[in-house]
Amino acid sequence: MEESLKVKKATYQLWTFTISKIISTLGANVLAFGISLYILKMTGSATSFAMNMVCSILPRVLLASIVGLMADRYSKKMIILLSQGCTVVLMAGLLVYGYLSGITVTSIYIVTALYSITSTFNSVTFTSSIACLVDRTRIQKAMSFNQMAMSIAAIGGPAIGGMMYGFVSIEGFLIVHMVAYLIALLLEATMNFHLYSEVKNEAKDEVRIWQSLKDGFQYAQTKKAVATILWVAFWINLFFTAMNVGGIFILVEVLKIKSRHVGIIESAGAIGMLVASVFLSTRKPSTYPLLQSKRYILWMATALGLATIPLWVEFTYMMNFLFFITLFFSFSAFAVFINTPVGVMIQTEVEESYRGRIFGILEAVSMAMMPLGTMVFGLLFDRIDPQWVLLGSSMILIVITSYMMRSSVIQQIYPQLTSSKSHIKEKVQHL
Repeated sequence: MEESLKVKKATYQLWTFTISKIISTLGANVLAFGISLYILKMTGSATSFAMNMVCSILPRVLLASIVGLMADRYSKKMIILLSQGCTVVLMAGLLVYGYLSGITVTSIYIVTALYSITSTFNSVTFTSSIACLVDRTRIQKAMSFNQMAMSIAAIGGPAIGGMMYGFVSIEGFLIVHMVAYLIALLLEATMNFHLYSEVKNEAKDEVRIWQSLKDGFQYAQTKKAVATILWVAFWINLFFTAMNVGGIFILVEVLKIKSRHVGIIESAGAIGMLVASVFLSTRKPSTYPLLQSKRYILWMATALGLATIPLWVEFTYMMNFLFFITLFFSFSAFAVFINTPVGVMIQTEVEESYRGRIFGILEAVSMAMMPLGTMVFGLLFDRIDPQWVLLGSSMILIVITSYMMRSSVIQQIYPQLTSSKSHIKEKVQHL
């Protein structure tokens, strides 16, 4: 294929990828919103709501690494299309079951768990495919557009879901989700997942699944940058859960912020993601992505500590409202500045035959920390003053990040950084 045609196809795939992500993610967020309200309306139980979250998270934690392995060994396009198709069938199946017997909480739990499995196949495989879909110079743009799709869905999902909830039944939410995924499937069917692939279509040696997973972990250890990311991701996803749990607790229980204002503050976080994603989509990839991520992790950890200021100093209601809008906006923007360069680095530096496993391991590590962190910090906030929990988490994160991403590690990963500093020093001395 001529280079100009490849570039045109890559441009088409960049926008097709973005549009399909926006449509499917928006549909998923609308459904999640509707399901949440539907369960609470049926049962009036927070435990039932939490159980649905477990059904959503647990399959991702257990299967993400295996899905990454399958993305490395089998056709990425086939996995993505099958996962999208299965999602459509799941929604249709629940609709038929509801028509025949009525939708029950148990049926929602089962479909949620199965949907979590299909969405894990889709998200891990799609993420590991980006470097095969677009040229190297636009990988950061694609990663930024992926973040942009999630932020648009985070803003639009609850808004659309809120409007729909008063007028349509749960079946309406299922139909919207089913149509969204069907459109995404049709768009993705037109994409060439081998456009920039470096792996030829040849038979792969059959290796046992556990040996293949072990190979993925061993490969990660041979890449200092990847190993560092995985360990840091483990800790930051654990301790940043303090903000997810404590942020709402402080707003509602401590500062007595009104529910409609809490919604605006949470929306500021999604807008922060959107603004940061748009900004990064116009920038060149960072020369030292791990160094950039370190800086923004430290900024996020500092923001976590700053969240305690209204608990030490008495603010007016409006000052608290504006303070937390700024904080949530900044916190989410920092997350994009951390995740995007790291994602680009994995896309460009990890061999294609291992990329799915690395992204799968990363997702498993990240998702596993969410329920654990939620449980731990939920208990802590019930027993300890929230300012001490957040401040302690902030300090621990700063120490962990400063140690695990210390200068000697960064210089080991980027030896050219040391030589460039020496060159500048020599110039200064010469002057």
